[in-house]
Amino acid sequence: MPARPHGTFAWNEIASTDVERAKAFYEATLGWTFQQFDLPGGPYWVIMSGDEMVGGLGGLETGPLPGETGSYWFSFIEVDNIDARVDKAEDLGATIIEPPNDVPNVGRVAVLRDPTGAVVGWMTGAE
Repeated sequence: MPARPHGTFAWNEIASTDVERAKAFYEATLGWTFQQFDLPGGPYWVIMSGDEMVGGLGGLETGPLPGETGSYWFSFIEVDNIDARVDKAEDLGATIIEPPNDVPNVGRVAVLRDPTGAVVGWMTGAE
């Protein structure tokens, strides 16, 4: 996935309790199609709107929020240097839920809770 400009939303995904039902719903309502992409935690699907990758869908086991029991949407924001930005976020009161790590063919990602309690993903996309 090519990098987007720093500070912009880069990826949205749904972690679902019922992946097949979610796929059927979004296919019927939005016309999305899905391409399987295997992750270590389980199967994952890239959401396609026409020829464009617009997000991802997987089971709760692939989601970025461990212990969550209900389906949820989650967003990642592109940052220019994830390691430096996460260090700065932590210095400014963020809690790191998942430290920066490499995801093949995607980039480097992290999950943090900002000082107000909101959870968000940050990523430096692969070139």
